[in-house]
Amino acid sequence: MLKQLPRTRRVVRRNGKPFAASPLLADALPRWRSRFLQRLLVCGFVVLTARAVWLQCVTGDFLQQQGAYRYARTLTLAGTRGRILDRDGATLAASVPAVSVWAVPNALREAAPDTVDALARLLGMDGAEIRRQASRTRQLVPLKRQVEPETGRQLAALRIRGIGLTEETRRVYPQGEVASQIVGFVGREGNGLEGIELAREDRLPGKPGDRRVIRDRLGNIVEETGTVSPQPGQDVVLSISSALQYTAFKELKAAVETFQAQAGSAIVVDTLTGEILALANYPSYDPNIASERQRAAMRNRALTDSYEPGSVLKPFTVALAIDQGQATPDTLVDTGAGRLVIHGAPISDTSAHGVISVSDVLRYSSNIGTAKLALGMRPRDMWEMFTKLGFGQPPQLGFPGTAAGRLRPYASWRPIEQATMSYGNGIAVSLVQLARAYTVFTNDGKAIALTLDKQTGTPAGTQVIAPATAHAMRRMLENVVTNGTAKGGRIPGYRVGAKTGTAYKAVNGRYVLPRRYVASFVGIVPMSAPRFIVAVVIDEPSGRQHYGGQVAAPVFVGIASKALQVANIAPDAAVEGAMPPAEAGDIED
Repeated sequence: MLKQLPRTRRVVRRNGKPFAASPLLADALPRWRSRFLQRLLVCGFVVLTARAVWLQCVTGDFLQQQGAYRYARTLTLAGTRGRILDRDGATLAASVPAVSVWAVPNALREAAPDTVDALARLLGMDGAEIRRQASRTRQLVPLKRQVEPETGRQLAALRIRGIGLTEETRRVYPQGEVASQIVGFVGREGNGLEGIELAREDRLPGKPGDRRVIRDRLGNIVEETGTVSPQPGQDVVLSISSALQYTAFKELKAAVETFQAQAGSAIVVDTLTGEILALANYPSYDPNIASERQRAAMRNRALTDSYEPGSVLKPFTVALAIDQGQATPDTLVDTGAGRLVIHGAPISDTSAHGVISVSDVLRYSSNIGTAKLALGMRPRDMWEMFTKLGFGQPPQLGFPGTAAGRLRPYASWRPIEQATMSYGNGIAVSLVQLARAYTVFTNDGKAIALTLDKQTGTPAGTQVIAPATAHAMRRMLENVVTNGTAKGGRIPGYRVGAKTGTAYKAVNGRYVLPRRYVASFVGIVPMSAPRFIVAVVIDEPSGRQHYGGQVAAPVFVGIASKALQVANIAPDAAVEGAMPPAEAGDIED
């Protein structure tokens, strides 16, 4: 039988003495200490409970807002930019849907190489470049703007993590290079930079709206909290006729290339309303292709460039002489042997005409005859007429960069300067200024205001010469086409009045050798009831053919014929069969 042994008690010793014998344990814990600990625990519990109640009940909404703010975004919704239309409603500029593609850098860095390569192929980018962009920043990475909506749909179908799309618009120009220098273009942010896009910036932009959203940490929209719809911009309707604009551009391009010229410009004006129906320049550019936007090609030369016009200014000197009673169309002028010296400076004609009528001064385009008429006037009278015609001041077209030209104060004119200005040397004008000046002959002596906006009313005008003088000038201009230097401007079945011009071109303020020329032609059609003014200038035609009647006249014929067709204007003259082009011997600009 086993005997149970008594339990032995293990005694813990400290420093050789039993631990229970420690003086710290000799007395019981004081009551105040235990109560203090209890109260401390209760107070901590109360504080934590109160804080929880405060956070949950009192500031809960505020904290939720703060959390939302960290992921809340306000997206700007741009108002669709207004369209630019021609007079018949054809689109010259419009905004079409597009998307911008962006990415969250972390997501791109974590994406599989095949995924990034698929993204790059869709965007037409390099996969390595996309990875480099993602490695440089923690901000959202804009990958590509103004992508076709179909590309955006394909990207969305791939469901690539961290890739986002933002809806926007892209500006398109259906007429391309034909109307680019009129319409202009916008920048990447949709603001007008050139042409009408810039000039009508006060009307074209829409009013922006906004879209308030909550994004997750990857940038994905998880909630939409509100939207303010954008308002579209206003449409702008121009006076331009697309049909005439195309013809003007085509004829101008052919002439510049045929005569190997530096450039050319053409303008068509409706004499009843002052509307500019066509305004073409060559070289040009396609505003849909950013790489073609070179400064030289973007210039609307008809508005921004001024030049010495030459003989196309002679009709105004003749008109002033008639208006002042100094001469009539039949007054005789002695042009001598074709050479006149004024204070040691020679003026010459290409041929000797002897004594001719004022009408024949225009018909033969005599520099000497025109200069003699001018020297019979006060310089102030010539200057005032030129000023009323709009020379020396920028046209009020509301178009950026229009040139004022050059017209010096009359007090500084010497006799030789007054003489040369009478036939278009020593004065500089733009093509649009020249076209406007010719409206005095079609509107009973009034120079009417021109416009690029579609009009319905009668334009304002400045009386420059008497109506009777204007009618007499029309008869003389028609004679220039029938029997003079402008035979190349004849249009079968229509009566045409016109004046040619050929001037030396100054380079850095000096006339250089070999000579450089500027060839001009300004015509009115039909003369029975003037409706259109067509002005053409060709800059630096090469070769032997450099006269206005040779180089610019065919452009006038092509454009004016189209204008008559578009307006459905019946012929006002008998068709006398085919008429030969002007020969070099006929030309005396």
